[in-house]
Amino acid sequence: MTRREVAEFYRRLAEANPHPETELESVNVYTLLVAVVLSAQATDAGVNRATRALFAEVDTPTAMVALGEEGLKQHIRTIGLFNTKAKNVIALSQALLDRHGGDVPRDRAALEALPGVGRKTANVVLNVAFGDETFAVDTHIFRVGNRTGLARGKTVLAVEKKLDAVTPAPFRVHAHHWLILHGRYVCKARRPECWRCIEQDLCAFKPKTPPPEQAAARAG
Repeated sequence: MTRREVAEFYRRLAEANPHPETELESVNVYTLLVAVVLSAQATDAGVNRATRALFAEVDTPTAMVALGEEGLKQHIRTIGLFNTKAKNVIALSQALLDRHGGDVPRDRAALEALPGVGRKTANVVLNVAFGDETFAVDTHIFRVGNRTGLARGKTVLAVEKKLDAVTPAPFRVHAHHWLILHGRYVCKARRPECWRCIEQDLCAFKPKTPPPEQAAARAG
């Protein structure tokens, strides 16, 4: 895409959804961090179902450490990889107490040094909690970036760097939310809903998918 096309791509997303937000539920920065860690290889909806009762009871590192690994497992056992995630959440909670006075640090290196926290998780926390201009590339953003031509790359990091390079200033804070939501609800993995996509004419994806009724008629 040209610079003008990239700006128009984002302008349309912004017009359709001026104030995008993460779909992960949390009550403070600490519970946001926990929710993002739990969301790896899981859906936001599934994580929310498991954490509503948890965060009503536990919303600080001290309370989480007191709950303990086995107690946490009882809350999150419906989430994939819950054994490993419970171990990491307890460990990162203890690390926050030991290294940061119980606060979530606003520093990428410090965040990534926590158990179970990788680059994507750090990017989400920095963006959502602190308003930093970061690009948390998940499977949805990776697909949208490559499929549309907005930010092509063979790796997650390559797509992140490309987005960082091409995304104009007015759209940088909300960019990753717009792209995640676009990939989750419109530019879907198996069958993108091109017929209702506001980016059709800008998108590099050639075999545009028709409406279901049109596709059915062709098949018949």
